[in-house]
Amino acid sequence: MTTVLVVDDEPGVRDLLSDALKMAGYTTEVASNGNEALDVLHRRRADLCIVDVNMPSMNGFEFLQKLREHDTVTPVLLLSARDAPEDVAQGLRYGADDYVRKPFSLEELLLRVHAILRRVNQDVESDLTYECGPLSMNIDRHLVQVGTAPVELSATEFRLLEVLMERKNRLVTREQLLREVWNIDFDSETSVLDTYVSYLRKKIHQGDFAPLTTVRGVGFKLVDETP
Repeated sequence: MTTVLVVDDEPGVRDLLSDALKMAGYTTEVASNGNEALDVLHRRRADLCIVDVNMPSMNGFEFLQKLREHDTVTPVLLLSARDAPEDVAQGLRYGADDYVRKPFSLEELLLRVHAILRRVNQDVESDLTYECGPLSMNIDRHLVQVGTAPVELSATEFRLLEVLMERKNRLVTREQLLREVWNIDFDSETSVLDTYVSYLRKKIHQGDFAPLTTVRGVGFKLVDETP
């Protein structure tokens, strides 16, 4: 049976979710904070984690960061009363698969759970991914890593890297990047491209790994030197 791990510091919420999931045909495990949840996952596999953001000891964002250090596959649905766009974006950047705002209806939550599990079970092999040496990028999960370490990118940085990864080992002109990332389709003296290339280098260049090169006066190239 499909196992769902419910992580929330409020016993009433844990019981409510656990009962609803069992009635829907799922097996459940429960934890009251992120540390307990990680302990549960060390003992057994979960097919989905439903995790509250606001918890003591280790909150939902911190749990997600810890989980993604060694597990980029298990889907996570975040619950939170915090509905600011930056909170939602932060959760998705950390690798959440969905973000549901409190208060929520059980019907909506169960539909979201079903949708996530259906996608994971049917489409896990169809995730669009790119690799360049130790740098990997999963477009569908909005996940970037160097080795096993996750890299946090803004939406613009993510799109810039995506365009470069699509054309790995090929020159991408300044005009192409301005058009595809910023929708600027005319000659421009803007420095925004150079600024974001600098941001990207600081995040993906690590040690001797420095794949983003400049072709002076023309554009940029993501170079894969993997034998």
